[in-house]
Amino acid sequence: MAETRARGKIVECYGATRLQGGRLANEDTFIIEREPVPFAAVFDGAGNAEQAALRAARFFKTLLTDQIAKVADPKAWENWVRLMDSRLMGGGQSTFVGMAASDIEDGQVVGASAGNSRAYLIGENGVRIISAEGSPGRLGSGRAEGKTFSLKLGHHDMLLLMSDGAWVPIGSTYLFRKTVMSALTGHFSEVPQAILDAAYPCGDPADDATVVALRIC
Repeated sequence: MAETRARGKIVECYGATRLQGGRLANEDTFIIEREPVPFAAVFDGAGNAEQAALRAARFFKTLLTDQIAKVADPKAWENWVRLMDSRLMGGGQSTFVGMAASDIEDGQVVGASAGNSRAYLIGENGVRIISAEGSPGRLGSGRAEGKTFSLKLGHHDMLLLMSDGAWVPIGSTYLFRKTVMSALTGHFSEVPQAILDAAYPCGDPADDATVVALRIC
């Protein structure tokens, strides 16, 4: 959970994850941080999966914190993906999708993805995938390429980071938007869990599933 204020604007960011039925360890992990800028990421491990995702998450946090002056530069995000890819070589692999609120006052968000974890924008104009498809490999494969995105969030916009265990079962943008709008009648923190409930209405997930939601208002 994170809530950050800057010059009258608030960044809200919350996450939820659910373990695949019958498993003892979650191969997904997510991070949400408020400093030095609000940032978040979702990782979905494969191979030595739980440890791979955790290793990638720790290293990403170090990279962003140590190179905070470059956080608004998409080229830096591409380089961070290459470095995370190299760091995991020889062990497990992990997908990645991450974002940072590089300019809270202006609503600017920048991020990147590798593998099939996704970023979605939900706003007045509906639901849109903003992470590029076709990344050739996961972190640790030696073939990961960071697909970057940069956008300005409006007052009614929210950005969602999701592992494939969360986005695949949703099935339609209509259900996606309906679920989110219904959750927003309560507190914004309820959005990630509401998406997981909609993805798996009958109980345990068929895969580990993770959602992180961010908005600037």
